[in-house]
Amino acid sequence: MSNIQLLYVKNIISRKKGTVKQQLQFFIALKNIGFDKTVDILWAGEDGEWKTLSAKFHSSQNQDREFWIAYADLSLSSKQSLPGNIQFAVRYQVSGAQYWDNNNGLNYTSEADSGVRILAQQPVLHIDYSPSLKVGQSHIPVVVAIDKSLASEKVFVHWTTDNWQHSHKSACHFRCDYWNKKHRSNARNPNQYGTQIWYGQIKAAHAFRVQYYFSCEANGNVFWDTNDGLNYHTQRKPLKLMILNLHCYQEEQQDAKFSIIAQAIDKQQVDIVCFQEVAENWNNGEGDWNSNSAKIINDRLPKPFHLYADWSHLGFDKYREGVAILSRYPMSKKEARYVSESDDIYNIHSRKVVAAQIRVPYIGPINVFSVHLSWWEDGFKQQFEKLRQWAAAKKTKYSKATLLCGDFNITAGSEGYQEVVNTHEYEDQYLAANAQGLFEKIFRVNDNYWQNLLTDDYRIDYVFISKDSHLKIVSAQVIFTERDYGRVSDHVGYVMAFEPK
Repeated sequence: MSNIQLLYVKNIISRKKGTVKQQLQFFIALKNIGFDKTVDILWAGEDGEWKTLSAKFHSSQNQDREFWIAYADLSLSSKQSLPGNIQFAVRYQVSGAQYWDNNNGLNYTSEADSGVRILAQQPVLHIDYSPSLKVGQSHIPVVVAIDKSLASEKVFVHWTTDNWQHSHKSACHFRCDYWNKKHRSNARNPNQYGTQIWYGQIKAAHAFRVQYYFSCEANGNVFWDTNDGLNYHTQRKPLKLMILNLHCYQEEQQDAKFSIIAQAIDKQQVDIVCFQEVAENWNNGEGDWNSNSAKIINDRLPKPFHLYADWSHLGFDKYREGVAILSRYPMSKKEARYVSESDDIYNIHSRKVVAAQIRVPYIGPINVFSVHLSWWEDGFKQQFEKLRQWAAAKKTKYSKATLLCGDFNITAGSEGYQEVVNTHEYEDQYLAANAQGLFEKIFRVNDNYWQNLLTDDYRIDYVFISKDSHLKIVSAQVIFTERDYGRVSDHVGYVMAFEPK
């Protein structure tokens, strides 16, 4: 593949409620050469005035290839005419270099109201591709453009919801008036460039992810669009989880930092939050719910989550200190237990964990534990063993994952970390996302010297997921640093995204 390739252009004029509009769309494939990149369409209408239209990221085909898209929606008015026929080229700027797809210096053209023009040398091409499935969406409309000269007889979409363990084949249908009906247009001659538009539908039902490709039968031959062998895929939003130790009301400008945390949860589209060192006023041991830090943060979300919290001991001589789970989705089977030998509320090594089952749409029920354990020398081993047994007892044949989340007070590679690894039951998800080679040595190969490779890893906050989980991590990032949102605690936070395997 070249560094940049214009796949197709749409040029449609619509007339609706007395308004005449010309809609332009450009769909582009490019090599992912660097992170900081810009993609522009340089175009001119019949007035000869050149303009620059910025494209935006659409989706990743794989690590090396991306799709980008650009739109222009122009209305006819007394002060502005429609561009009509256009000429254009596409420019890709990255890592100090510049790449063009400009029809070998001649520029591309698209006539007004001409529908779709395929610019790639491809007889069958999926258009109107969307990588995202919306909440509640049960059917996926698919559209495929076919070179008219093929004289296509049948077009099919082949699809799966379970990674090709089972596959389905659905017929697509040709409608010469597709563009008119979709855009409520009176196009004079849609797709005059010799392109046929076929459409079909995939029954997504409750699937998290759908993969698919197209075939076209014509004159005894079969033509394909398999997205360069990678297939197309569309899916629901990943499950996002955040962990953060709140530092038990010890921060300067504490109230403002609660607001920052709430803003981050909303902006990052987090679904589940596990907090540690959640504090509320001691009040002679009776507590004060309105001062509970998890409640305050939750109340500042645009739409408050479901909240489950409990406390373990007296913290800093003035707070009930504990842990909490916030969830976008309802929680069931909620439970709080001491995992420490002591349950003395005046002993800071009395440690209580809260757990809940959360049924995540399109994924299923998962068991989540918000954890704050003691240091190794203060009882970590015994506390983790109790936690591990409890988590195992809560697991059922319907459970999709068990996640132990929070402040474990063990550094990566330490004796306590080895205690977790040696159970062969749980895996460190931050490493899985960001240090795959090291992760393999620790959790797959069990390299005898892996501890030495973690000497510069000072994390004590983790998300450990059960090895038999049906989930896989797709990203993990550090949050609440000087580079993003600022420090809100003596700990950083972590945001991790998960999808079904």
